[in-house]
Amino acid sequence: MIYLDNAATSFPKPEAVYQALDGFARTKLANPGRSSHRMAKDAERAIDDTRLALDRFFNGEGYRRWVFTLNCTDGLNIAIKGTLRPGDHAITTDLEHNSISRPLRALEKAGVITLTRLRSEQGYVDPAAVRAALTPKTRLVAMTHASNVLGTVQPIEEIAAVVREAGALFLVDAAQSAGVVPIDLKATPIDLLAFPGHKALYGPTGTGALYVGPRAALRPWREGGTGGDSKSEIQPEELPYVLEGGTPNALGIAGLGADLAWVAERGIDATRRHEVALLQQVVDWVDGQGKADGWKVAGRWDPATHVGALSLVTPNLDELHPQNLADMLDTCPEQIAVRPGLHCAPYVHRNLGTFPDGTLRLSPGPFNTPEHIDTFLRVISEISVMS
Repeated sequence: MIYLDNAATSFPKPEAVYQALDGFARTKLANPGRSSHRMAKDAERAIDDTRLALDRFFNGEGYRRWVFTLNCTDGLNIAIKGTLRPGDHAITTDLEHNSISRPLRALEKAGVITLTRLRSEQGYVDPAAVRAALTPKTRLVAMTHASNVLGTVQPIEEIAAVVREAGALFLVDAAQSAGVVPIDLKATPIDLLAFPGHKALYGPTGTGALYVGPRAALRPWREGGTGGDSKSEIQPEELPYVLEGGTPNALGIAGLGADLAWVAERGIDATRRHEVALLQQVVDWVDGQGKADGWKVAGRWDPATHVGALSLVTPNLDELHPQNLADMLDTCPEQIAVRPGLHCAPYVHRNLGTFPDGTLRLSPGPFNTPEHIDTFLRVISEISVMS
């Protein structure tokens, strides 16, 4: 198989992650913080070690500010619903994944908040548009760092400064950027940062984290056991336990710790450059043979502000519908895995004019090669000719 769907979930994982998962499952898979025996202590130590690794990796304000979540969607929901209150105003963009769009829209429809959704231009949001949308009632600005549809990286450093100046909180969805784009939480005034472990951090599914900065005070929406404090009638107020009710995914978190070490050793800039170079092959093909056949790149292509995801607008939509094309790629002898459709981000497809059919997205990873891309291009060229 040629796997080009890393923006959904990275595959394969680094060997060090597989080894860490196997070793932890065989020797340390107890309930962390719930018992005094050696395995429970080892499990708790592994979780704390991963919190420390996250704080070093993103230059945070302390390891206890890292809350482990089920995935990025879970972290974003904790941040949004723990922050917004009746009468608040929130700002978001049309680039967002449904994990931001849906909870905000639900609060808006329920009459809890008012919401402004900014329109992007060719995949980018203008910081001036954010400034213009801010009001005295704006409590939260929530936006993606890199579009999961287009791969375009947003100028969050500039936007963060604008939001901080206005006194609002800034929530960043780093699902597509954590691990491939530098994020320095002390240099950039980000209040809340959410990401999954299973994408560009190359960890297992069912993992993620939410960073809660000093200016953010979130109401818990999941309450239960925390292991350390069983006396209190309500959820303990201390981070991270105030937001971590229930038994954590200790096995997955151990894998996340292993992949952080792998990413740090490899270097995030090296990974992004590798993936963008592979996509450049596709862009060059579209600008040449592909253009003649009717293929287009969705959004503006700028290698300097791009991660490893690219959407293609397919030609002859009736014959080469994105879903049909993806099925043909999957069942061809080369077994090429890509992602068709709306990618859980319908607003940007409406902007692009690709709603409701969507696009064909390919997203290479660190283990893909130029030969994989050549094969992908050869196969879609052959399919185009047959159609």
